[in-house]
Amino acid sequence: MISQNAIDALRKTEIGARGLFINGAQTDGTEGATLPVISPIDGRPFASIADGNAADIDRAVKSAREAFDKGSWSRSAPAFRKKVLVRLAELIEKHADELAVLGVRDNGTEIGMAYKAEPLSAAGTIRYYAEAIDKIYGEIAPTADNVLGLIHKEPLGVVGVIVPWNFPLMIGAWKIAPALAAGNCVVVKPPEIASLTLLRLAELASEAGLPAGVLNVVTGRGAVTGEALGLHMDVDAIAFTGSGPVGRRLLEYSARSNLKRVFLELGGKSPNIVFADAPGLKQAAVVSANGIFRNSGQVCVAGSRLLVQASVYDRFMAELLSATTRLKVGDPLDLSSDVGAVSSAEQLDKNLGFVARAAAEGARLVTGGERILAETGGSYMAPTIFENVTQGMQLAREEVFGPVLGVMRFETEEEAVRLANSTVYGLASAVWTANLSTAHRMVRAINAGVVHVNTYGGADITVPLGGVKQSGFGRDKSLHALEKYFDLKTAWIAL
Repeated sequence: MISQNAIDALRKTEIGARGLFINGAQTDGTEGATLPVISPIDGRPFASIADGNAADIDRAVKSAREAFDKGSWSRSAPAFRKKVLVRLAELIEKHADELAVLGVRDNGTEIGMAYKAEPLSAAGTIRYYAEAIDKIYGEIAPTADNVLGLIHKEPLGVVGVIVPWNFPLMIGAWKIAPALAAGNCVVVKPPEIASLTLLRLAELASEAGLPAGVLNVVTGRGAVTGEALGLHMDVDAIAFTGSGPVGRRLLEYSARSNLKRVFLELGGKSPNIVFADAPGLKQAAVVSANGIFRNSGQVCVAGSRLLVQASVYDRFMAELLSATTRLKVGDPLDLSSDVGAVSSAEQLDKNLGFVARAAAEGARLVTGGERILAETGGSYMAPTIFENVTQGMQLAREEVFGPVLGVMRFETEEEAVRLANSTVYGLASAVWTANLSTAHRMVRAINAGVVHVNTYGGADITVPLGGVKQSGFGRDKSLHALEKYFDLKTAWIAL
């Protein structure tokens, strides 16, 4: 684990101006424009990034296409790709302190969470796909004796990756690692408010021996660079994590351009269901509080809708309030902070707008609901709980992506299922019960890509993450994620 002394030293590091990363080197944007990097810790700029444009995306895509066609990566032996990616994982671990602090300065995640979720998770993900790739086989079809049918797995070509600002390194690795392992070349569009760790990742990849052009990073505004990547005629696929409206635009861009494949992991409004027989109400309350309030609620799978069975409602709410008020919100680079900053002033304003709307619609504020630590200049918000929430309220229907929890009570299992599924989303969920039959019935009944049982979060790289309904249809993590970065080619051979 990182030490406070290391954190305090690294937070003073001068970052300066960062350019784009194209064809194995840092380069200025075509127009030379820049964007300030403002830390949510104190509201002050501490670096700048290139404000890329469509011409920069075109440069990056051309670099990736040339590298792909050259074949030094795409046609290399899987064992070679494995060696380079393992070396990259080792370099990320070597620079974990630097990467963790850099990311926290950028997006405000508390350092204790960021250290594990960003560099260490990214290194583990890259190592996982590196170790897997030389164990992936093609197939021989069950044909007649006079025919040999072979099914080859080939890389797609150029893959565009667009990631959000909450965990850019972790989520970036979920997409970059399998795409590279499969032999593709990649163009990454990082979030404009959290680009620094992905730029550093590209530098480390070059140091690890990744050929020039195989991994490119173009920073800038999503409305400009993201659109250019989505519309580019020489991009073969887009892997995206983010909001539903942007996901819809990417599908439109695919239709308007070359019908590129689009893999979407979108938002959630995940139900966290506590039955009366939950094993250990106190522990369930602690985990549930962390499941919505860690990283200031800026987690796509956050348990933002809490459903509690009526017979234990009062007891559970008392435990939940106790667990919530014990959370220390503060400087995310202080190891004693349980919750860090909201990612930006804009996101904080959006969160407070949800609070005002919930109160206006009749929900009862239990705790929080306000900006705190304003004297720091940073974007901090008290963990917020509303009860008496009904399904028609905005708070029950729309993703806040902030530390705001809506609580409902239910009487029966059937009512819990109805409430859980009465949303356009279907990303994650949780069920707390000591009854094995109840648990299995709920796993089957809840419309979500992930159902936690007697826990919330923690699923590792071995299982897929993705949703149903308007949470999208992309799948990250596990060996299944490799499938979307391959093309299948049939060889039908008369003998």
